[in-house]
Amino acid sequence: MFHKSKKSLGQNFLKSQMVVKKIIEAGEITPDDIILEIGPGKGILTEKLLEKSKTVIAVEKDNQLFDFLKEKFSEQILNKKLILINEDILKFDYLGALPLNDSLETFPKGLTLKKSQRSDLGERSNFDCKLGYKIIANIPYNITGAIFQKFLTAENQPTSIVLMVQHEIAKRILDKKESLLSLSVKAYGEPKIIMKVPARFFSPAPKVNSAIISIKNISRNFFKDPEVRPLELLQGLTSGLTFEKKFWQIVRAGFAHKRKKLSGNLREKFLLKGLTLKKSQKSDLLIKIPQLTLPEIFQKEKIPLNSRAENLNIDQWKKLVKYF
Repeated sequence: MFHKSKKSLGQNFLKSQMVVKKIIEAGEITPDDIILEIGPGKGILTEKLLEKSKTVIAVEKDNQLFDFLKEKFSEQILNKKLILINEDILKFDYLGALPLNDSLETFPKGLTLKKSQRSDLGERSNFDCKLGYKIIANIPYNITGAIFQKFLTAENQPTSIVLMVQHEIAKRILDKKESLLSLSVKAYGEPKIIMKVPARFFSPAPKVNSAIISIKNISRNFFKDPEVRPLELLQGLTSGLTFEKKFWQIVRAGFAHKRKKLSGNLREKFLLKGLTLKKSQKSDLLIKIPQLTLPEIFQKEKIPLNSRAENLNIDQWKKLVKYF
């Protein structure tokens, strides 16, 4: 099949079986696994995923590729090995859109689903939100961050993720100099670069090299801590923030201005004249006012006062957030 890649969809098709083998090995797939593949393209990775797993759920946004895959994998669709969905992964409701047991036969046109048929699922859909699944995919690079945010913070997190991403993005995630991206991955799982993948292994060849990255042991355990107490009343208002939400609120504030010191960013966002909460923040930032000043907090946690947000590792961030 000839298919002209679409820049708007970030399409660069993998063409190396050696790289596919490395992705499959990194996924540690068992015969009982359910795999969510994002952007299957022409199906080079899909073929191997189908051989190793119990079920593959492939979500393809491109209408032409969807029709091609429907024909190419007609047998696997018929025998319920493959669920093929024509949808934008960022709009895909995986909690409420996937019947994975006896209701499979109710899928329109076998086990394929066009965007126009999304409404047909409604009452028939009974996806078990506690059902474990893995994400293994060669994704469009322009939605890498959005995919991490959608699935790592989801109620129904995958147990592991193996993705092809830009090499520079993979290095940023593993870098000791932290960023919002690296922290957002490390807080939920254990990232590791499997291998660098040169641009020549894709068609068309992208302008940058790629890398296979795996994220194992995905959970919210990082945010569970017996020392974390319920947030106190703040000027008559009870905060509904969980520690997870509060953590990201503080971290985003810390990275608000990269050239500024962390203490300055936090003071500008939350504090005015010592420990007085800014009036403009009282309605939406219902956090606990620290009993210590920022210099005292930094000194107690052995964080240099001139530190920038990127200098703190994830455990230091957790200790810092507990004061708010």
